[in-house]
Amino acid sequence: MTTNATSNCSLTSFQPYYPIYLVQLTLYILIFFFGAIFNALALWVFFYKVKKWTETRVYIVNLIFADCSVICTLPLMIYLHWKESVRDELCQAAEAIYFINMEVSIYIILFISLDRYIAIKHPLKAKTFRSPAKAALLCGFLWVSVIVATTFHLKGRQASYCFQKDTARAPILSLTSLLFVFTLPLATLTFCSIEVIRNLKKRSSTNLPEDKLIHKAIYIIYTNMAVFLICFLPAYLSILTMFIMENTGATCFTIQVVRNVSSVTRCIATSNCCLDSICYYFVTKEFQEALLLSKHSNDKTKTNANHISQI
Repeated sequence: MTTNATSNCSLTSFQPYYPIYLVQLTLYILIFFFGAIFNALALWVFFYKVKKWTETRVYIVNLIFADCSVICTLPLMIYLHWKESVRDELCQAAEAIYFINMEVSIYIILFISLDRYIAIKHPLKAKTFRSPAKAALLCGFLWVSVIVATTFHLKGRQASYCFQKDTARAPILSLTSLLFVFTLPLATLTFCSIEVIRNLKKRSSTNLPEDKLIHKAIYIIYTNMAVFLICFLPAYLSILTMFIMENTGATCFTIQVVRNVSSVTRCIATSNCCLDSICYYFVTKEFQEALLLSKHSNDKTKTNANHISQI
């Protein structure tokens, strides 16, 4: 089948299979329920229990706000999906909130990874590049950039129904979006995490409290990577597969199947709003234990504990 024939698989006529509707509805309801609880607890912990403002706290507070915004959008998103709403002003507002905060979440996770890398790999330069004020400035720049870019994109978006694929988007723009929204953050996160883990393992010593802290820090990094991959890798692969099939003359049936799979993987990506809470818990606990440990250790242990606590 030619590409022209493939284009006859109109997005306007695309309807997810009914079981896919049920899976989407179930996942979104679960994400909303648990996400609301977990993020409310996270806000309470970081505003009332963790007193000291650090780079980590700045990043995670921004991440919580981004996740909460997505969570608050889910009931409207479910309604618009179920009613097959056209792209009116309400729909465009929901799309903007969802896409802006999902992209911000991905990049905040990237910033946390880079911050860890600098703190552990280059501790002498950390004082120059790292501070709560600089972290806040970087987050502010991220919010403004993503809001502006998403607003311009959504204004030119051509789709009949809410949260439907842009039918007029050039293939090169789709690939560029995949590069900056997922490929670049994934590559950076992987590199930084591997380097930090290698560096921490080299610091293992006979000092039991410090060694215990290092192992917990490594566990946090593995957890964060697992959350990122579980949430975003399926969505990335399904979007990439759909892009390839739509531009290489795949059959209409195959494209329809991939689109249905993509609908489910979007739900999985949205579950990041819940699973991030796992990272909140570990980071908070680790930070408090690191402070406690630093009060009863020698100067060298203090330095290492402070570096590790920043992850």
